[in-house]
Amino acid sequence: MPEPVLEIEDLTVRFHLKRGELTAVDGVSLSIQKGETFGLVGESGSGKTVTARSIMRLIPIPPGEIANGAIRFEGENVLDKTDAEMRELRGQKIAMVFQEPMSALNPVFSIGSQIIDALRTNLGMNKQEARERCIELLQIVGIPSPERRIKSYVHEFSGGMRQRVMLAMALSCDPTFLIADEPTTALDVTIQATILELIESMIERFHMSLIFITHNLGVVAHACDNIGVMYASHLVELGTKNEIFRDPQHPYTIGLLNSIPRLDTQKEFLTPIEGLVCNMLEPPAGCKFHPRCDHAMDICGREIPQMKEIAPGHFSACHLHEQT
Repeated sequence: MPEPVLEIEDLTVRFHLKRGELTAVDGVSLSIQKGETFGLVGESGSGKTVTARSIMRLIPIPPGEIANGAIRFEGENVLDKTDAEMRELRGQKIAMVFQEPMSALNPVFSIGSQIIDALRTNLGMNKQEARERCIELLQIVGIPSPERRIKSYVHEFSGGMRQRVMLAMALSCDPTFLIADEPTTALDVTIQATILELIESMIERFHMSLIFITHNLGVVAHACDNIGVMYASHLVELGTKNEIFRDPQHPYTIGLLNSIPRLDTQKEFLTPIEGLVCNMLEPPAGCKFHPRCDHAMDICGREIPQMKEIAPGHFSACHLHEQT
């Protein structure tokens, strides 16, 4: 079996806040093969974005701290790299499309100048070469009249066009690994579909691996090969797209699937997951999902369940599996 391009092992990330210590990611382990598209799913606050930012070493320290674990990219632990080595890795090997373009892009510089600056800094291009490459990238991601739009500012673009600009910037240095952090959030469904198709075409065209972060299982059903489900800092289920949708094993995954509108059933109402996500500054003992779980047992409030392989390549962390 080939060595994974990315391997996360027992990752724990904490934030030391005035109100107390918050563990945002707790013991997460996963691996991604070359060319794989991997969906990381969960509600807001589950730890998805912190996991992704840890790969890029973008956790603010302090108050953040990568307290434990290893993140191996192409066999090398990024946590051991110097700041200079990480600057070379970001963009040239690993790129990230951030959730909110209005925050990620600088409003006082044109989008062209920002992409050109990245090309000149990372690839050593001269100004003319960088400008030509910038126009080519904007054309690839579907920005009309790229020769003119390189002079535009971020506020002059629609939400969908801003995401296209973010994708062009992420692709500017020909990375081999792309992290897309909820790139379709706040877009209407038709624009979402367009952005998803664009990302898929870019992955195929540039032969990249992908982590797609979202709270929407419907999105990963369209875009991803394998899926990891996170809840309250823990990875609770891991498997192929077909396994997760055909035979979900964790009660939280089942709850997420039951809350999705479907055209192939006669259900009049959706089935919500009762309760709220726990306070991460004062999480419950044991399984963090047990206060909302219909199958909770006494052990669920005492012990954190460990990942168990239910079927080849399909893992779930639930005490129900220990009863079988």
